[in-house]
Amino acid sequence: MTMIMNKPVNYFVVDAFTESAFKGNPAAVCILEENHERDDAWLQSLAAEFNVSETCFVTPITGHDARFRLRWFTPSLEMDLCGHGTLASAYTLFSNGLVDSDKVEFVTQSGILTAKRVQDTSVKGGSFLVEMNFPVIPTCELYNSSDIKSMFSKALNGATIVDVRGTTKSINDKYISDEAFFNGDAKASSSDKIVVELPSWEAVTELKPNMDEISKCPGKLIIVTAAAPEGSAYDFCSRFFSPRLGVDEDPVCGSAHCPLAHYWSLKMNKCDFVAYSASRRSGSLKVRYDKEKQRVFLTGKAVTVMKGSILA
Repeated sequence: MTMIMNKPVNYFVVDAFTESAFKGNPAAVCILEENHERDDAWLQSLAAEFNVSETCFVTPITGHDARFRLRWFTPSLEMDLCGHGTLASAYTLFSNGLVDSDKVEFVTQSGILTAKRVQDTSVKGGSFLVEMNFPVIPTCELYNSSDIKSMFSKALNGATIVDVRGTTKSINDKYISDEAFFNGDAKASSSDKIVVELPSWEAVTELKPNMDEISKCPGKLIIVTAAAPEGSAYDFCSRFFSPRLGVDEDPVCGSAHCPLAHYWSLKMNKCDFVAYSASRRSGSLKVRYDKEKQRVFLTGKAVTVMKGSILA
């Protein structure tokens, strides 16, 4: 009996939003072939095997030199949008000569996303950054948010809550009612991101959240943020908690900066930011909010830490 062997799949593990290995947010990038695609069960099983915050599957589209299908999986489910996975995928294509262009397009569940190779003028040599073009995710008010603030304060071990904002898909939505918020009837974004502002940078960096209580809060991704102190090289810091998605704390969540750009532009009356992720691994990125086009441009570095072949 002849056993049919699967063709090996090349993979790269890339740390995104950092220039140092073992910092930033790790993503596994798997390069598939259009005529050797795997089923969803295999994709999800492999993501669980890698057990990093995101495993990305990149498939070339025949007839397009710089267009690829891109899907993102956490260890437990598929995501509609992932910033660090997009950066890691683009960096892999650029740095390994897999695309003959300084711009790539990814066909995703959130539409077509573009990523550009941008020369790093701050250092000599071939170092480069990746600039990604994402849709903005507007933040919105909540009716009678005192109860929601109390819930989040408990989940964040008694932290003082300055503000809590929901997210919507429409820039015209002004608020979400409590009933719609808790029942899931609101026009929430695909990943149900919730922004929680704390009073200080230290409140974010020293935070020790209760994951069981966070799991009871509305929203699949809880973004805890605060303005940077005067004189800082950064504008704001954030941390990202998503136990419902199988990741207790995401080291650096790129897509979370789509609502953060909107939120802090209203608070600070500006559109260009330098953002810091205050997780244990840390990370940073530049954020630019284009109000006219309702797009958010995220720019960051990455580094490849390992590569190999998947035989299963």
